Amino acid sequence: MRPAGKGGGRPLILSLSLRALIAAGLIASAVIHFQLAAGYQQAAPGGIGQGNLFRIHAAASLATAVFILIKGSSPAFLMAALVTLSAFAAAILYRYVPLPEIGPIPSMYEPVWFTEKVIATVVEGIAGVLSVAGYLQRRKNAVRLRSSLNSSP
Repeated sequence: MRPAGKGGGRPLILSLSLRALIAAGLIASAVIHFQLAAGYQQAAPGGIGQGNLFRIHAAASLATAVFILIKGSSPAFLMAALVTLSAFAAAILYRYVPLPEIGPIPSMYEPVWFTEKVIATVVEGIAGVLSVAGYLQRRKNAVRLRSSLNSSP
């Protein structure tokens, strides 16, 4: 047990910092996707289109950023990991693999890198790794708490 005032607030500061970094990555991704959406929607103005998928991703990113900042729970970290890593995987996949249209999802093959795409992909990857780390830390703390509760008289 730590004496009062001897680093007792450090876990809270680390958790808040981690959540702020994840939220910043989610917000950066959302802003970039909102900015790019209109240009990508022109390829399929009447359908779902890549632009609308970008808008959906941006909205999910913003909602998740709020969730992770407010809650910081295991589900919040898990949701952040799913949102960021799915976007990261999609960017990498559609950069290197010429997938055809899949049902209502358009072909989004784009074999180039440009500044916004690089920034979004990098922040999604970093936020995804941080989200997984936060989720695993929460799970570890929950297991530790349960085992200490079970072992106390």
